[in-house]
Order: sequence, then C-alpha cells, then structure tokens
Amino acid sequence: MSRDYNQIGPELQAWYGGKNGAYLKASLREIISPILDVTFGYHILQIGVAQELELFCQSRISHRIYVSEQAGAGVNLLSRNDELPLESDSIDTVIAHHSLEFGPEPHGVLREIQRVLAPQGHLIVIGFNPFSLLGAGALMRRFGRQTLWQAQHPVSRQRASDWLQLLGCEVQSCNYLYSLPPIGTGALNCWSRSADAWSNKHNLATGGLYVLHAIKQVPALNKPRLGLRERGGRLIGLAVPKPVAAPRPTPTVEGPAQVAKIMEKSPRETH
Repeated sequence: MSRDYNQIGPELQAWYGGKNGAYLKASLREIISPILDVTFGYHILQIGVAQELELFCQSRISHRIYVSEQAGAGVNLLSRNDELPLESDSIDTVIAHHSLEFGPEPHGVLREIQRVLAPQGHLIVIGFNPFSLLGAGALMRRFGRQTLWQAQHPVSRQRASDWLQLLGCEVQSCNYLYSLPPIGTGALNCWSRSADAWSNKHNLATGGLYVLHAIKQVPALNKPRLGLRERGGRLIGLAVPKPVAAPRPTPTVEGPAQVAKIMEKSPRETH
C-alpha cells in the first residue's frame, strides 16, 4: 500500500458515507447478491482499503474474514493485501473491494488473491471505472491535491480481465453501476435515480464502478508464502469441517414368534 494509507482508508470510507453513499452501497449489494447466492464453501474473504464497508453479509458462508491494514469495525485480520497470512487454496470466495487501485503493485495483489483462492473458488473484483463521469471527476480531483484520488491508480475492467486470464481465472460476468449519481432534490432526484436504474439494468459501460466476477480454473498447487515465512511469519491454516457421520438405525429386536416364522421361511439344510 502507499505511504498515505492511513488517510486513504478513512477518506474512501467517508466518500461512501457521503450524500449518495447509502444509495451506492444498496446498488452494489443488489449486484453482488446474485453472485453470492451461487457461492458455497467454508470461508469467505473481503480485502480492500476501507475498514467499515462489509459486503459479504448476504453470503451463505458462515466463516467471514475481513482483512485490512488498519483496525476497524468488522476487521478481524490485519494484513497487507499483497501478502496475506493465509494458506494457499484455502478460501472459497474473495471480494476485492478497491484493493487493486490503491497500491503500488495491483498485479501482485491479484496474484496473492489467486494464491489463497481455492480451485473453482469465486472472485469478485470491485473497482472504479476510469472511463466514466465518476472516473473523470476523480481525475480532476487528483489535480486538486486530494489524498484519496492522488493515491488512486485506476485499473480498468479490461486490464483486470487480462490479468485474471493470465492467472488462470475465467471471467463469468462484468456489471456496471452508478452511471449517473443522483443529483438535486424532488423531481430531479427521482429522474436521476430512474435514469441510473435504467443504466444499471442495461449494464451500460459508462458506470462509475464495475463488478467483475471470475472463477479460478487452475488446480491446487499449495504454494507457501515463502517471503512471509522467511521473516518468521506464520500462515493461518483454515480447517475444513469434517462431515458428521449419519447415525445408524437401531436394529430391531425380534421376539420368539418372529424368530420362529423366520426359521420356517428359511430353506432347510440337506445332509
């Protein structure tokens, strides 16, 4: 992560908590929900910059890991996004929330995600679309010396898709949202919301954010995180619960009359 990470996290969180923050988060969860409905397993992981923007609450997977470099509400693992202290091939679903665009090595972050993701595991990448009104606004704010947007290095949907393909992940879908942020009040606000909903429905590539869904297709390699181990770090092994054996039916105790009937039906032995 960049040296301004202590400012980036709170600023991104404040941006999501702004005037249209609740609307944006609701739209984001609406797009993610159908993807989470088809993901199963034992462990789901969310990584990113912000500390209090949980997106896996709709998942059926019970063991949820929220990774951040700073402590915050819901964060239960402090770690760098490009050096996760988790065993390889151990996570069933990963949500990468703006984790590629606020660091010096986005491809390294994606490689690390691919390492911990289990074969046939699901990956959801959420990023800002540089080819949108929101992307243009972020570019202008960068010249205004705003820490959040100065630290951003946009990763387009096409670039992320190419990287995923090289890493053996097959892209399943890409959805865009937030083409036209709600503006004004009254009738103007209602119209802008309707226009944005229409844009989301038709998945126009002008959306300010994209949601990329991919599945890891390469087999398990179980490659350890050697750099972390060389410094004395320890990888967290995530156990898979063993299936509970089904109880066997209790044998029926036969009475004398039933035993006699069985003996009569059985063939007689010939000598």
